[in-house]
Formats: sequence, C-alpha cells, structure tokens
Amino acid sequence: MKKALIILIPILLLIAFAFQRIEKSDPTSDFIDSLSPEQRKKAVLDFEDQRKLDWHFFPSTMFLREGIPLDELNSLQLDKLEKLMLTFLSKSGYEKVEKIKGLEDVLRTISGDSIMRDPGKYFTTFYGDPTKDQVWAMSFEGHHVSLNFTVVDGKVSSTPRFLGANPAMIPEGPRKGDRTLQEEEDLGFDLINSFSEGQKQKAIFQEESFKDIVSFNIPKVDPFAPVGIQYSELDVEQQKKLMRLIDEYLNTMPKKSAIERRNKIMEEDLSDIYFGWVGALNLGSAHYYRIQGKSFLVEFDNSQNKANHIHTVWRDFDGDFGRDLIHEHLQSSPHHQ
Repeated sequence: MKKALIILIPILLLIAFAFQRIEKSDPTSDFIDSLSPEQRKKAVLDFEDQRKLDWHFFPSTMFLREGIPLDELNSLQLDKLEKLMLTFLSKSGYEKVEKIKGLEDVLRTISGDSIMRDPGKYFTTFYGDPTKDQVWAMSFEGHHVSLNFTVVDGKVSSTPRFLGANPAMIPEGPRKGDRTLQEEEDLGFDLINSFSEGQKQKAIFQEESFKDIVSFNIPKVDPFAPVGIQYSELDVEQQKKLMRLIDEYLNTMPKKSAIERRNKIMEEDLSDIYFGWVGALNLGSAHYYRIQGKSFLVEFDNSQNKANHIHTVWRDFDGDFGRDLIHEHLQSSPHHQ
C-alpha cells in the first residue's frame, strides 16, 4: 500500500501542476513558450531597451528591426502568434494587417524585388517578460505596419498604431481594383464633401497635400496647433460622420478596448476635436486629413505614388508606449515610492 502511495503521489502532483499550467495559460505565454532558446533570445528583450521607442513603417531592408521575423517561425508558432494577435486586435483589425502584409506579394510581382518585398519580414518583439512581469510591451512591425502594445497590471495601451497600404488600390492583375484601408479613405471623403462651402473654408487649411503624415515616426508627439473645423461647428449628421470615422480607427482594437477609448474621448470636451483637410476632395489626387482631440491625433495621407499609397496613424499624446499607465503604476506601487 505504501509503495502504491509513493508512486501515486508524484503522479497526482504532476496532474495538479499540469492543470495549474492550463489554468494560467494565455496566448502570450503560449507563444513565448513555443520559441526555442535562440528564438526567445531574439524575441524577448529588456523592458528598458530604447529600441522600443524607435518604431517605423519602412521595409526591413530600409530599417533594421529587432525581434523574431515571421519567416523564422514554424506553422505551430505562427498559429500561436495569430491567437496572440487576436487578443490585441479585433477580427477586422487583424484582417487589415493581413491584407497589408499581402500587398508585399503584389509589390514583389510589380517590382520583381523579392528581397525588399518580403511578407516574411514582419517582426514580433517583447520588451520585458510577459510570463513573469507586471509591466511589459510588445510590438509587431514591418512594412506599413507598426503595432505597439504596453501592458501594465493588465491594462493595455495600443499606440502608436500605424497602418499603411501600397498600392492602396491594386492597379492590375487578378486583384485589380481591390482596395486596402478604403474605409478610412471613403469615410473621410464622405465627411468633407458633406460640408457647406463655408464649412469647407474652415476645414481645408492648406491647398497642396503633404507628402506624408506630419508626425512621421517621432517617439513622442505633442498636440499640433489646432487647424480645421471644430466638432461644435458641425451639424448633427456631420458629427455622426466624424465619430464614425474615429470609430473606424478605434475598431482595429478589441471591442472592449475600443469602447473604453471612445468613452474617454466622449468624456473630454468634444469642442476640442478639430477636423482638418488638405488637398483633393475626391479619389485619385493627393489628399490628407487630420483629426485632433484633447488626448489624441489621427493622421491620414494619400499623396505618394500618384495618390495610391496610404499612411494612417493614431497617436495618444500622453499614452503612447503606455506612458500614462506606467506613470500611474509607479505612483501607486509601494515598492516604487
């Protein structure tokens, strides 16, 4: 009997440990645990590593990135990464990212350059160890994608958040006419073209379009001088159109996160929201718009490649890279005081 118990106890402990692992399992840990020691060394860096702030949307041949690229992951690891991405993005947000990645194949066909145009060169990087740290960050980055998430005591910051598209409309081939980020573009056109002439005179603050988003890839962005037309100067239907446009950017995030961020905007003084336009009022010519509120900035630009190359970004003035969450954590954690 004693011998049977001696054998049984270790088995029960192993079962209990396994159940504990399952209970604690989450997509982030699952992905990290699937990496080899060499892969993990590439993927998991120190939280204070300053490369975290050095984000960009250029192809990998133009901007050296840290982290583990997609083409160094096996099929099981890619499946786990997809589940992880779907905890930080909505289904529609994830589909946008996948569509943007797919444009690398289109560019490769057009240019014949398989080195610069490589959908395998999107990199996942962790700053801090999510399997044991309360404060950590993750980025997923490559050509026309820069997603930056910071997790502090379970709260998530999701900015800077950049998505781009080249070509924005595929000019030839079996996918001719297929558009990427068309909602962000069409909703902008719908809003500006709903304005009266007097409203347009206020909203259009420059005739010639910019060549790119003005904030580009700076680590911290401060509010620009207000330009354009204020929310309070729009009629009810136009206000709904503006909020629908803002929602299109927020809906990249999971529903709960999007609702929380929208509620924060609604709690602010809506008269602080400005919508500004530059350039053409219809598809096919260079155009740009900016939405700026008390706490956030949205930029949309379609000027390059004969107005067939979109750049979009959402920035939080205090919350990029989780600065507000980290500050709150430092203020409330006894061991930091």
